Amino acid sequence: MTGVDPRLSINQATIKHADLATALRVTAEAGVGAIGLWREPVQEVGLATAAKMLADSGLRFSSHCRGGFFTVAEGPERRASIDNNRSAIEETATLAAAGAPGSTAVLVLVAGGLPAGSRDLAGARERVRDAIGELAPEAAAAGVQLAIEPLHPMYASDRCVVSTLGQALDIAADFDGSVVGAAVDTFHIWWDPDVITQVERAGREGRIATYQVCDWSTPLASDVLLSRHYPGDGVIDFGPITRAVMASGYDRDIEVEIFNEEIWATDPAVAVQRTAAGFASAVSPHLG
Repeated sequence: MTGVDPRLSINQATIKHADLATALRVTAEAGVGAIGLWREPVQEVGLATAAKMLADSGLRFSSHCRGGFFTVAEGPERRASIDNNRSAIEETATLAAAGAPGSTAVLVLVAGGLPAGSRDLAGARERVRDAIGELAPEAAAAGVQLAIEPLHPMYASDRCVVSTLGQALDIAADFDGSVVGAAVDTFHIWWDPDVITQVERAGREGRIATYQVCDWSTPLASDVLLSRHYPGDGVIDFGPITRAVMASGYDRDIEVEIFNEEIWATDPAVAVQRTAAGFASAVSPHLG
């Protein structure tokens, strides 16, 4: 495929049913230069093998998904979560070192939803802050940037108590920007009337760890987690957000991350090509 934007990265979630070898192959064969990986496919083959496969592919590594899930109270479950995130930091550093030049050691964090039986949203957010405080020194030592990802408010109860970019930046403000930043994902923040102001703030603070794009279209799927679409197939105006991200000096890859059963059922090579075409028409014109 010709004419693929050099800033495009395929987040592995977009081709979820492809194993790691297939995901790397179809991404490279499409002329895409970068890939964001998920922990489960990496763990299926083992970290050392995954790192070698990535190195052999010639692709840049743009992010690792995902860490987080920090909202439970202190106890065995929380300790297990913290330890799991330590492993995720190690994976991220190893994969970034294996990727082609221009790879970035970014670990995306999804905060976690309200603990069972709880209505204490503020307390849950504080536990997220505390967990990041525990992990930040280890991330810094490994050269990994933790990216707090705000998710649309419809996910606050079960998946992510951090709902706006502003909230993510307020948590990140306690830490050095090179260690704790934010994931700017159009699907989750396009609706926010303060989105441009907060993107500009993130840029000033040096906290845009990763920029992810996909589209929003209604009606939503019965499982709202699976409601993402190719760029250009929905209602998001990518221009203002993308221009604000670019004006911040963001120079990393831009991931397309899609959760959609129909797209997952598509041949992964076709899905990557369709992603690249949507990106070229909806996002590339705003990259300057």
